[in-house]
Amino acid sequence: MVLEIRQADQSDRDAVARLLDVAFRDDPVSGWVFPDPEHRAAVHGKFLGVFVDVALEEGRIDCAVDGSAAALWLRVPAGDPDAEAAEDEVPARMRAAADPDNERCELVGRLTGAVHPTAEEHEYLLMIAVAPGRQGEGLGTELMRPVLERCDREGLPAYLEASSERSKVLYERLGWEVTGEPVRLPDGPLMWPMWRKPRG
Repeated sequence: MVLEIRQADQSDRDAVARLLDVAFRDDPVSGWVFPDPEHRAAVHGKFLGVFVDVALEEGRIDCAVDGSAAALWLRVPAGDPDAEAAEDEVPARMRAAADPDNERCELVGRLTGAVHPTAEEHEYLLMIAVAPGRQGEGLGTELMRPVLERCDREGLPAYLEASSERSKVLYERLGWEVTGEPVRLPDGPLMWPMWRKPRG
């Protein structure tokens, strides 16, 4: 399979946010943050739209040309206090944008931020989404491949948090390994911090 990929820009912002919304609407973590399905349908896109904004401002978004998949990446420097301070602002932005009275909007980001590695520079896969009707075709793997190949060439690790058992298994096949303890959302699902060492 050859997937045509391009880098998204500000004009793609709403389309990428819609893709994230539909791809993650039934994700265990999204269900925990917004337990009521009707309320989730109303605010979920605003919640994930903050990730799109952050990636456009500070990182990159790679998209399938046909709009079927998108990957949001941030290059995180080693031990950069300014980067950590910016990352601390994102959970509050997500809560303010989507659902100000829902502390879970902010808590999920605070808990994952607390375990995010800081010792080494790395590529952070903030999110990757594939349209529901196209999942299982290998699009996500193809979308990640150029960045992972660059990581291998440059000797750069990569990091992510898997939000489901299914995604964790996919990432393990691509070289990520669970690092440390899973993040335990109160009365909710687990999230798995995963680290990928560059392949020689």
